[in-house]
Amino acid sequence: MTAITFTPFDWPSETPEDCPFPPSPLWRGIRFMGRCSDYRVGDTFYPTWGADDVLYSPFTDGAVDGLFSWSSGFVQGGEPVDNPQFTGGFLTRRATTGHARLVGDDPLNLRIEPIGLHAADPYPYGGRYPCGSLHHEGVWYYGTYCLSPYAETPYGGQLYNWPHLGPLVGFRISRDNGRTWVDTPHTPARPLFGECGLCGYPVKIGAPHFVDFGRNMEHSPDGFAYLVAQGSDLALQPGSRFGHLSWITADQVYLLRVRPTPETINDPGAYEFYAGQDEAARPRWSGDFREIRPLLEWKGRMGCVTATWLPAHRRFILCVTDGGNTCSHMHTYFLEAEALTGPWRMVSYLRNFGQQAYFVNIPSKFLRPDSESLWIAYSGNFAPEWNGERIEVHPPGTRYGLVLQEVRFQERLAASGAPHPTRPR
Repeated sequence: MTAITFTPFDWPSETPEDCPFPPSPLWRGIRFMGRCSDYRVGDTFYPTWGADDVLYSPFTDGAVDGLFSWSSGFVQGGEPVDNPQFTGGFLTRRATTGHARLVGDDPLNLRIEPIGLHAADPYPYGGRYPCGSLHHEGVWYYGTYCLSPYAETPYGGQLYNWPHLGPLVGFRISRDNGRTWVDTPHTPARPLFGECGLCGYPVKIGAPHFVDFGRNMEHSPDGFAYLVAQGSDLALQPGSRFGHLSWITADQVYLLRVRPTPETINDPGAYEFYAGQDEAARPRWSGDFREIRPLLEWKGRMGCVTATWLPAHRRFILCVTDGGNTCSHMHTYFLEAEALTGPWRMVSYLRNFGQQAYFVNIPSKFLRPDSESLWIAYSGNFAPEWNGERIEVHPPGTRYGLVLQEVRFQERLAASGAPHPTRPR
């Protein structure tokens, strides 16, 4: 058992005044229940629940049971690559991403088993990291995206961490639970949707994540796999924030969908993109990437985004992290909606959560029909002393690695004074 316990507490919501989302009529905040995991592993865990009842997940920039992954193409040494974007160190053109199994039903007592590593060239970018991961009908789809320039980039007297978000490259495919893989036919220079993120040029589908519809995607309403992605259509302007679109910062969220098969997952023509609303305020879907429109927009306050369907509440929860200046305090907030296309409403805005928590997601396997509690997964505090800003641990248990924290959304009181009926009674 790898558990940390503490006194339960309510985290006050500190929603900024410029928030474009109205408050949720169902929930008004979040309570930390005083139970947290203590897994000492790498980061970037996005569990997907397979039909065999196992959680499959990427990981990187650290080790699982001695298997070490490092997704930066930079090392101090090796063969230099002629690329004017990069200074300091060398680009090896060999970034790795790891994959693992999370076995068990208790979030505090999981067996995390490494399966293997996969090497991939990030060129012409500096790093190649895990993103959308889906295990469906016995097939594992594993996406990677790119980052640049070097991971410690000076600008305006500060250091930034991977301040430019690159594109989704594509998905590699495994039919044997990660033991062997068929690589994506796409490359960083020729990615799935043809986007380029070099030198701060904006991308819309940079680091997408599959919406968690439960075991083997059982709650998908139509057989589509949906993805939410941080991005922007705003080019970097002179004097604007360096890194406004990075691995953890963004201006917008985009939505796309595909019927997942080994034949479709790397075919850009198989995807449909959220293209706004028609005259009757119904969502429009288009197969033309040029017609994609933002699902959500909050300039400078969006970032890494994940989504999970809560069957008992018949609601989606969107987890968004605004990563500050990429290595500072970070803010996480939760939105809820009855449909992926919205309207989205604010549940709680957690200022300085972690105080530097990132890659926040809600694994559906740990939702219980007989409990209001859920578990949020994240990593934290990778850069506790950059730029002279001391990052503390809050809530207890936050650390670099895989953190599973038990929480409960606080129900808003109805006019009668009774809790709002958020689930079937």
